[in-house]
Amino acid sequence: MGGILWTIAVGFVVGVIAKLLHPGKENMGFIVTILLGIGGSFAAGMIGQALGWYRAGEGAGFIGSVVMAVALLFVYGKVRGGGEQ
Repeated sequence: MGGILWTIAVGFVVGVIAKLLHPGKENMGFIVTILLGIGGSFAAGMIGQALGWYRAGEGAGFIGSVVMAVALLFVYGKVRGGGEQ
């Protein structure tokens, strides 16, 4: 149970930092911000394992998680904003 709460807390912090670093205004709620941070951490871990930076079961670094969360936020903005004119 503690691991899940820790994941949510770190996901929230990473998501908030990514939203602060990414220019523009995203209308994202609390839960989507947490999911953004968790997704960034997960993606950073997967890419880091593929590049040999991390071993299996080892979490991604905080900076890598924020960078990937910003990248996901960029993609989210492109996908969401792509249909508007």
